[in-house]
Amino acid sequence: MKKNKFVAVIVMLCLLVTMMVGCGKTNESNSSTSVATPTTTGTDAQTETPTASGSETDATTVSLDSLPETVDSGTITASPDFYASTDLSKAYTVKMYLIGDTPNDWDQALGLINDYLAPYNTELKVTFMSWSDYQTMYSLALAGGEDIDLIFTAPWCYMYNEAAKGSFYELSTDFINNYMPLTTKYQAAESWSETTIAGKTIAVSSNVAQPMGKIVAVRQDLMDKYGISPLTSWADYKNFMLTIAQQETPVSGIYALAAATDNNELWDVYRQQYDTFLALDSSYLDMMYEYTGSAPTKDNIKLAYEYDAFRSYAKDMKEMADAGCWSRSALTNTVTDDDAFGNLQGASIAWNASVFTYMEQAEKTTGVSCMAYDLTTDNLVSAEAFSNNDMAIAAGSQNPERAAMVLDLIKFDTYLNRLMILGIEGQNYSIDDQGSYTELDGAANFAAYAISASWAIKNGNLSEAGVPDREKAITDAWEERVVMNPTITFVFDDTNVKSYVSAVTAVLTDYVPMLELGLVDDVDATLDEMISMCYDSGLQQIYDEFYAQYDAWLATR
Repeated sequence: MKKNKFVAVIVMLCLLVTMMVGCGKTNESNSSTSVATPTTTGTDAQTETPTASGSETDATTVSLDSLPETVDSGTITASPDFYASTDLSKAYTVKMYLIGDTPNDWDQALGLINDYLAPYNTELKVTFMSWSDYQTMYSLALAGGEDIDLIFTAPWCYMYNEAAKGSFYELSTDFINNYMPLTTKYQAAESWSETTIAGKTIAVSSNVAQPMGKIVAVRQDLMDKYGISPLTSWADYKNFMLTIAQQETPVSGIYALAAATDNNELWDVYRQQYDTFLALDSSYLDMMYEYTGSAPTKDNIKLAYEYDAFRSYAKDMKEMADAGCWSRSALTNTVTDDDAFGNLQGASIAWNASVFTYMEQAEKTTGVSCMAYDLTTDNLVSAEAFSNNDMAIAAGSQNPERAAMVLDLIKFDTYLNRLMILGIEGQNYSIDDQGSYTELDGAANFAAYAISASWAIKNGNLSEAGVPDREKAITDAWEERVVMNPTITFVFDDTNVKSYVSAVTAVLTDYVPMLELGLVDDVDATLDEMISMCYDSGLQQIYDEFYAQYDAWLATR
């Protein structure tokens, strides 16, 4: 794909970032990688970094000469010899926690994964926290003494909150170089700053930053049925929604959008027309600004819900809710809007290119056709942050070195990476001579990127064969409009205002979903009440701390 503008920005970012884990590597071309004896001076989150047996290994140099120079230039096959600094003498089961629903073929895929890990004297056990449960289970699992080694995390999945609590093991440069040789060689250097908080790296991010435009997918057959023209603007989409609610829902029961818990994805589509970026994305505590060509000053950043754009959005949401575009019980719905669309219970969804997966699911029913529309073709397209999906080692891991090894393997060993992301070759997918995959009928039991870890361990060496023209038309059009969020490497440390952040987040969690779903009597009064309660709970104190840290960061650019 053409990524000229995106690549240029990445290069600039690489030059500007001054603190990242990869800076200490020798020989950047990586013709070989030295794996040194771990330090025991307390530089890691634990006081020491022992091997599994409690004794240190001798310094060992592991040659990676036989491996490709880059992830996407060939097959990567690991070996236990790569992990000479890790004590593999005792069997160990790495416990990994992910969010999402369990694919039907997961047990079979996991069996193959564990067969592959047998020479490493290691087994993997996975616990899935469903999309409907993870918001209550996630923090409890980390705080409640669960036996966890690896866990999925992200800015939208409590990464900052849990990092502040000390829930994640610190990944020092020495630790990574010693126990994660493939990560040392292949992880994008510019990615480390995005998971480094207050000088401590707490997770390994995705290895890919790609265009992430926000679009809507709709039932094209219903568009045709009611004579609705192609959608080119928010007003067009709103007309489609109201038409379905009036004409279709009373007859078929199909909602214009089968919303569940909130309408945050639709808000992302809406705000795209204002060229906005987030300087902080954390459990509704979103600090937003309008992009004008460079990093904003602190005066241009504020809580997203204090912008007039959100007030206008909330009023549109109330109009749609009152018209019956979604269920009045949307706040407590447990079936996601994506799944509802794929199951023909909803006539539209909003998000990124993942909507095409659900379009294909819906089109398996005879007579159903779908189409995706970009409502903001004259606006910029953001690039997904590396850190939008991450894997962390839990601070309470009984064997962080073994957890690091498993993460290293599932992220970069080609066989394991494909098992985690695509499922079983020949059953769920096929692969061609160019290394591009095609989903087979069995993908219904394990779709590509079906589990959360898939997004965290993607590394750029997988592409889908035969991408449909309708998808390619949209994603290709994004490439000339991609702009990297200039605040992407700024990470807010809320340690000094932790209690205020918790209090304000609690207010936002109560109010924002209602406003996004239009399930309020008076938008202006409810929004004003929410903002007032946020200030009463410490929003100004958060602003003061946020702006102080942001100014200090901006001064280094």
